[in-house]
Amino acid sequence: MMKGKVKAFSYLRTSSAANSGFGKDSDVRQREAISAHAAREGIEIVGEFYDAAVSGADLIEERPGFAALLERIDANGVRTILIEDPSRFARSMQASILGEMLLKARGVTVLCANGEPLFGGDEEDDMREAMRRIAMVFSELEKKRLTRKLKGARDRKSVELGRRVEGRKPVPAEVVSEAKRLYRANPKTGKRRTLRAISGELERLGHVAPSGKPYNHNSVRQMLQGAGVYKPA
Repeated sequence: MMKGKVKAFSYLRTSSAANSGFGKDSDVRQREAISAHAAREGIEIVGEFYDAAVSGADLIEERPGFAALLERIDANGVRTILIEDPSRFARSMQASILGEMLLKARGVTVLCANGEPLFGGDEEDDMREAMRRIAMVFSELEKKRLTRKLKGARDRKSVELGRRVEGRKPVPAEVVSEAKRLYRANPKTGKRRTLRAISGELERLGHVAPSGKPYNHNSVRQMLQGAGVYKPA
């Protein structure tokens, strides 16, 4: 049982549009469970973040609500998050493991509405590390599988049209270089810009996607992954 006044953020997530909006009670149920736990434990909820119709398989930093939550965490001293249950945090091993790494690096504790901590203690570290590595291996395999699939589709289309159909044009080297610079940790605070913040800075500097729109956060992450500098935590 937690003693003293602790400040925390609450996080809610619904996985489909059918479970969110007027007349739906998923968010209401989550909010009530979290509020009841906070009242029992003397926890002060200082902000709520909600991802409506967002898959639990998405990485936490790619969800609009959780990305905003991470920015708030980086901006103040609150290091506790309340959720209804583990499924609200993640529904895939990759999202769960990488999300845990990211939050632990920030010193963040996640508590479920039943009072149980989401992350285990030191005795689970070896197992979680093994699971993290497995998740990363499968992520790389899926990336390679998708690359081969897209290449096969382009080859078939090229034969059909009688001309070479190329894939998406690579991001200019100067854009990748700028993204790497913006991603570097602040030497004083050790903190990095979020993917969305980097996208905004790139747009301000005149670097946008071929469509003329700002690079989205997934594109920024892919740039940094391709450059070998991206770190989930």
